[in-house]
Amino acid sequence: MVNPLEVPPYLLQPLISSITAGTITCAQALGSEIYVGCSNGELLRYALHPDADPTKLDAYALLSQQSHPLGKQIDELILVPCIARALILCDREVHIYTLPSLDLVPNTKPLRNIEVLAVDHNHLQRPAATSLATRTTSASTNFPAERGKNDAIDLCFIKRSTIAMYSLSEEKLTFTREIPFRPGALRAQRSGRDLCVATADMYSVIDLATAQMFELLPVTQVEGTAGAIKPHIIVISPSEFLLLSWTGGSTLGLFITGEGDPVRGTLEWPAHPVSVCLDFPYLTTLLPNGTIEVHSVETQAIIQVIPAPNFGEGGRPGLVSCLAGYAAPSSERGDKMKKVKVGLVRSGKVGLKMDDKKVHEGQNEKMEEVEKEKEKDADVPSVSI
Repeated sequence: MVNPLEVPPYLLQPLISSITAGTITCAQALGSEIYVGCSNGELLRYALHPDADPTKLDAYALLSQQSHPLGKQIDELILVPCIARALILCDREVHIYTLPSLDLVPNTKPLRNIEVLAVDHNHLQRPAATSLATRTTSASTNFPAERGKNDAIDLCFIKRSTIAMYSLSEEKLTFTREIPFRPGALRAQRSGRDLCVATADMYSVIDLATAQMFELLPVTQVEGTAGAIKPHIIVISPSEFLLLSWTGGSTLGLFITGEGDPVRGTLEWPAHPVSVCLDFPYLTTLLPNGTIEVHSVETQAIIQVIPAPNFGEGGRPGLVSCLAGYAAPSSERGDKMKKVKVGLVRSGKVGLKMDDKKVHEGQNEKMEEVEKEKEKDADVPSVSI
């Protein structure tokens, strides 16, 4: 029996009523803007209406639309706020764009033959660059909030048989080193010196400092299903990963360190999740039937179950983590807001009677209660659908 919290951590809030430029293949949000990649190579940029009505489905409006140079499907879009850059993977090429305008960075050639892209997750947690600072919102994280904006970030480009390590700053992309790797990488996540990579059948971790690799866990424990099960890798905290493994009757989620040691407890789902997102301390998963389950990372208990939203015929929903948070107008707890009369002191009046003073104190207390309710509603979970 699920005992949800009195106030569940998540709610579904429509932000864009429809997108007609193409089929959505990836999306990210940052502050008051949403970036969308489409199957036909279109890149869309949406901005929040300054006076958006939370009861309507058009809180965000299209700000710009452009075509990717290759004109093919946008496979992945990664925002790097600390250096005001966006990395876009399209047809095995990575192009670097500026934020928030989505302009190609001049004098930077695309990297080719890229199978998988992995940016150091710790660096994605850095504060936004000065040019983006006013656009971002606070988000719950499980990472140190160190000041490091404008410092170069570390990232890995996984090719067919090698892992190329680079550093990227606002000024340039710099090659660091390259180490061999077996073919078949499908997904990867990097946290510091640890790179966790998934092939069709196995999760492995690589120590990038020593180039040593060892296997962690099979993607599927059922013979003959390798390649049919989608691997999931989630960075939980520095050098801690969550890996999902299909058993045939359910999917298990194991928390493992970069050294291969199990930590915390074990999660379990009745079916293999379509999407998995972290918004610490919550883990949000989308199941094949459209249901969204929210677990506590710390207790592994189910916190909330959200019924499947209606995306219409042919709609294929997905979940995306937006690490820096984003703005979403909401009418939740609107009934908690109420007008309060405030007494004014006439010009030249030196003091107040004791009774008047008590009235003002009571009014101030009411105002403080209203402000507290506002603060409770200010944080927006950083997961998009």
